[in-house]
Amino acid sequence: MSCPFAPTQATVPSTAPLATRLADAFPEQVTTRHRFVEDPYTVREVLRRAVDFVPDNALKTVIPLASPTLRRLAAARFSLPPVLASASGPEHRTVRRVAARFFSPARVAAQAEPVAALVRSACAGILPRLTAGEEIDLVQEVAGIVPPVVVSTLTGVPNPPHAQLKRWSRDSLELFWGWPDSARQLELASSAVDFHAWLDEAVEHCLEEPSPHPGSGPVPGAVVGLPGGQNLFQALDTADVDRDRIRSLGYFLVIAGQETTAMLAQTVLGTALVDGVWADCADPSTGLESSRAVVTSVLAQASSVPTWRRVVVADTRVGDEDFTAGEHLVLRLSGGELGEAGDASLAFGFGLHRCLGAGLAELEATVILHECAKALPLIELLSVPDWGHLLSFQAPHALPVRTRSAA
Repeated sequence: MSCPFAPTQATVPSTAPLATRLADAFPEQVTTRHRFVEDPYTVREVLRRAVDFVPDNALKTVIPLASPTLRRLAAARFSLPPVLASASGPEHRTVRRVAARFFSPARVAAQAEPVAALVRSACAGILPRLTAGEEIDLVQEVAGIVPPVVVSTLTGVPNPPHAQLKRWSRDSLELFWGWPDSARQLELASSAVDFHAWLDEAVEHCLEEPSPHPGSGPVPGAVVGLPGGQNLFQALDTADVDRDRIRSLGYFLVIAGQETTAMLAQTVLGTALVDGVWADCADPSTGLESSRAVVTSVLAQASSVPTWRRVVVADTRVGDEDFTAGEHLVLRLSGGELGEAGDASLAFGFGLHRCLGAGLAELEATVILHECAKALPLIELLSVPDWGHLLSFQAPHALPVRTRSAA
């Protein structure tokens, strides 16, 4: 199996590719390199014990890259040093402290109406086409367009053109979290190099923007509404984070930060349509709460990020399980026992490395579903969703819809 997005038919989140036994979802080249941890208690303890189980492999490729791929990356000086999700100790704390200000509860809550407006605008453009009998893909037309705008608004970091962003995002996710063959690796590496080069320029541009010195007043032209008037890259630079790590954070923020939220929104939209709760989510009075319930259910059963990785530092024990130094672990965050119990408490991780964008992802998915259901109450899915999955990501490929025929 070369393509990690081989389709898997699923009708509800409980039958998503990674909802059941993890080891069954991956080829041998993945399973022989990883130990899969399913038990929620053990997963929570592993994430809590950040000294014994480190995130060194969190943002490394799932399988070793072929020599031609490594040469292609090296020739372009492609480098992504550990930062935030893949870092530990003081370096992690510094970057997390800075980044957290940009995703504070107040700033996230303020995005509810802008997200709603984006969805209403998208649906207003879709509705005449649906009325005319056209088929629409909600993945492309709704779920994928909101998260990049929101992340850019909150951080002050620009996005590349949308089509380019989506291609770079999916290619990099496949390169790092998939199991592509050597020919496919070269294609993905070229895409990653292109994004890396764009990001170099974006970091320089962001750092050159007008910014206040610590303790000074507003600067003409400074970004309005950002903490301290600085964009995220400027704030990291002020905190003495080097350019390579700023670029590394930007790489996964611009890609994973928006793509995983889009994938969550895809799953939520598909779930509401398949499970027959679309009308409930559209209700002007109670629809927001119904939409929130769908999001919670999806996070428990089939989150867009259902697993994450850790490395064992030294021989140790958790409960009845022994772990050996050097083992690469894949931890279940969603599905399995968690899905059966409706437990979403691990969906965004746990402990020091819990996802900073958890609240934002939940808000966006909830508002996207509610507003889309309100604006397009008469749509139906044309086919059962085909799911794609990588080691740590899953979502329906497409959500083709049309206006329901009159009874």
